[in-house]
Parts: sequence; structure tokens; C-alpha cells
Amino acid sequence: MISRAVAAAVAAGVAGGVHRALRARPHQRWQRTNYAGRAVDLYAGPATVLGAAAGAAVLPLPPRARTAAVLAVLAAGGCGAYDDLAGADDPRRGFRAHLTALRHGEVTSGAVKLFGIGAAGLAAGALLKDRPVDRILGGVVIAGAAHLVNLTDVRPGAATATVLALGVPGLVRGGLAAAPLGAVAAVAADERAERTMIGDTGAHALGAAVGVAIVAANGRAALAAHAAGVVAAAVCGGRISGLAQALSGR
Repeated sequence: MISRAVAAAVAAGVAGGVHRALRARPHQRWQRTNYAGRAVDLYAGPATVLGAAAGAAVLPLPPRARTAAVLAVLAAGGCGAYDDLAGADDPRRGFRAHLTALRHGEVTSGAVKLFGIGAAGLAAGALLKDRPVDRILGGVVIAGAAHLVNLTDVRPGAATATVLALGVPGLVRGGLAAAPLGAVAAVAADERAERTMIGDTGAHALGAAVGVAIVAANGRAALAAHAAGVVAAAVCGGRISGLAQALSGR
């Protein structure tokens, strides 16, 4: 438990420090107007990416597990950041819209995010598991968890609450969940107060981090169940977003 507490503290310290540093030197590209018309920044996104990666890196785990976590977090966060910046004015939402555009020869930021996070999930799954079936299931869970958290990012605090709900049970079986939980803790108050947003950058990275924790702690049967769950969430994406919006109470 001590090592998990250290990882959470490192994640929170890095995320909080990065967030303060970025807010001290604001840039217009990272500013947004939220659903209520308030001006907010997206700095909680890169802050939580770096925080979760740092927290995972200090855990006393096999090198493959640490590498899988850092890879998944940085890749998912990078793809999310690209979508936050390059896709800010793109009205298209959902897998179907981006795949349709791809069939017509247009590579959208959403398509980059879809395939980039999918590839990172499979790579992380290959590092965490030995058998091909388990590796594929692991990749689905990691990429699917990233997408699931992003689906719930519809109101302040909704995505961070999802990370907490998914990550806290994981602390019982493994330490990897400590990293995203620590990173979330550093920005949760500011996000809830509508001063910042984790955006696609943070939502995908934190979701991927939780997915890695799930994969590392479970065998094939549980992985199959989790994979089915995240696939169902992707299919019912609109309903998941609507439920998250209702539960957020905003």
C-alpha cells in the first residue's frame, strides 16, 4: 500500500505542478467556452497525462507493466490532444461519422484518435499478457476504457467521477490504478468549479490508464467481460453520454 500511496502522490504532484505552470502562461489554443458559456482552459488534460505517466513510472512493478502503462497514457493523451486542437471546430461526433469521412478519403482528427488509441491499446495489451487472445482482449479493454471515460466527459466532474468509480476498486488488486487516481485528485476541484477541463486529452489518457490497471489485474474470463462492457458502451455511446449528463446534475 505504501508504494501505491507514493505513486498517487507523485501523480498528484506532477499533475498539480504542470497545471499551475500552464495556467501561469496561458495560450489561446487551449482556451474554450464550456456548455454554460464560461471561459475555461484545457490545461487539466496535459497535466493529468503527465501526472498519470509519472505515477505509473515509479511503481515497483515489472518493467513490461510500467512500460505498458506509460505507453498507453502518453499515446492516448497525445491522440486526445490532437483532437482537442485540430478537431475543435469539427462538428462530427462518433465512430460512424469519422469512419464515413475516412471512406471518402478524409482523415479526421477523430479517425487519428480512433486508430492511434486502438494501436496503443493493443501494444500495451501485448506487454501485459502472453497469450494472443488475452493480448487482443487487453487491447480492447484499454482502448475501450479510454473511449468510455471520454463518453462521460459531458459536464464538469463527470469524467473524473468515472475515473474514480472505475479506478478505486482496482486498488484492491493492483497498484496501477493509483496513478490515474492521483492525477485526477490534483485537478478535480478546479474542474468541478468550472475553471478547467480535462478534455479529450485527459479523458482518453485517464481512461487508458484505468484500462491498463484492469488488464494487469485480471485473467481471461474477466477480460472478456470487461471487453464486452466497453464494446457495448461504444455501441450505446449516445445513451452513455446522456446518462452521464443526467447524473452530473448540471
